[in-house]
Amino acid sequence: MIGVSTYREAARWGVWDTVADVLHAQYADAVLAAGGVPVLLPPAAGTDDVAAAVVARIDGLVVSGGADVDPGRYGAEPHRRTTGWREDRDAWETALLRAADESGLPTLGVCRGMQLMAVSAGGSLHQHTPDLVGHEDHSPGGPTFGRIIVSTAESSRLRAAVGDRIEVGCHHHQSVDTHPGFEPVAWAGDGSLEAIERPGPRFCVAVQWHPEVGADHTLFAALVAAAAT
Repeated sequence: MIGVSTYREAARWGVWDTVADVLHAQYADAVLAAGGVPVLLPPAAGTDDVAAAVVARIDGLVVSGGADVDPGRYGAEPHRRTTGWREDRDAWETALLRAADESGLPTLGVCRGMQLMAVSAGGSLHQHTPDLVGHEDHSPGGPTFGRIIVSTAESSRLRAAVGDRIEVGCHHHQSVDTHPGFEPVAWAGDGSLEAIERPGPRFCVAVQWHPEVGADHTLFAALVAAAAT
């Protein structure tokens, strides 16, 4: 049973136009393809007690992509391109991550998920990656995914799962700066950090790209395998 965090957004379908808990179907499809059962975790209650109860009933956790993390959570003023953060998601997913850390739950962070994992551990973000690398290849605009080559660190859990080099689809304008308790384990050609993981036996990996997009579900399979043990 793999819990996957969701968005809470204004949405329209059928006769309805209201706030809804939503998530790209690729996440659930990737979990299913990897042999797991997806369970959606909407940001309805961000308390530690609720998060602990949820974590006690699932075998793995995916913190999904989405809006920017509130810069106040890492003591920064918003960059002019930092917008639309969601206090409910920040609080709920931070509570889930605390509970997951306490219980040793296998965890995979995706894009925003990687950023929130770093921030919840006391780290910080680069609020607009193009300011660092001089281009917008990581997020070309609109719904288009950037395509980049990522190199992984030798002896990392990530390399064991995906190999030493992998082409990935990414969609982010922010990236991780500091990441206490995590090892950096993958980089793009421009030097931007693309993955972190906790050292030790627990599967706790976060990637800046979107492994749910496309047919290669290797990372989800690694999460499900860890959850099964």
